[in-house]
Amino acid sequence: MTTFLKKKRKRSLNSSESSYDIDPASLPCHVAIIMDGNGRWAKKRILNRIEGHKKGAEVVRAIVRTCRETGISILTLYAFSTENWQRPKTEIFALMTLLKNFLESELKEMLDNNIRLNAIGQIEKLPENVQQVLHKTMALTKKNNGLMLNLALSYGGRAEIVRMVREIAIKTKEGDIDPDFITSELVSDFLYTKGIPDPDLLIRTSGEMRISNFLLWQIAYTEIFVTKTLWPDFSKQEFLEILKHYQHRERRFGKV
Repeated sequence: MTTFLKKKRKRSLNSSESSYDIDPASLPCHVAIIMDGNGRWAKKRILNRIEGHKKGAEVVRAIVRTCRETGISILTLYAFSTENWQRPKTEIFALMTLLKNFLESELKEMLDNNIRLNAIGQIEKLPENVQQVLHKTMALTKKNNGLMLNLALSYGGRAEIVRMVREIAIKTKEGDIDPDFITSELVSDFLYTKGIPDPDLLIRTSGEMRISNFLLWQIAYTEIFVTKTLWPDFSKQEFLEILKHYQHRERRFGKV
């Protein structure tokens, strides 16, 4: 778990950020976001749900840029869950098209701004053309060492844990792992997020008070912030306010 270390931020915040009294030295290293509310945003405006997803993609761009500007190391976005495959086929097709278009349109910005793309989940279930663009983008950005943009695609926390248990069981049966030496660190090494530190902060938009099968193992001691704002209305300003709020929390990890 040493791939990413929390680095002391030496960067001076710009005037917009400094107005929120954000300490660059105590920012979360890893921020995870459950981007919820695209459909409700569209419904409130009597629009097709796809319009909500399109607007949501614009917000992704803004938050990625804000993370890069503030010095956050990792941003994990819950983009498509294992349960989302149960949605209407027309909506799934539109979401996959949006994903492909996003990857293609943002490649230059990733390369220009030292952003590395990573993906976790059952990637093999994505449409072939999406997989091709995804793998190409990850390959072209793999040497970047700035912000990691980590997309959870066809991802489910329970499915990830089942996969981990199965792989450890196979290794144990083959004699490669001694059951007496199975630790939480070893378990983490069999998850999709191997080498990535657990999230320091989890944000959920739209006001729903649930985790929705997201990073179930990894968020054991993650600070959680729920906002009623629907994802398409989520802004840089609100994100900075949440970072400020995070810096006032005391993280004890079960200790006094």
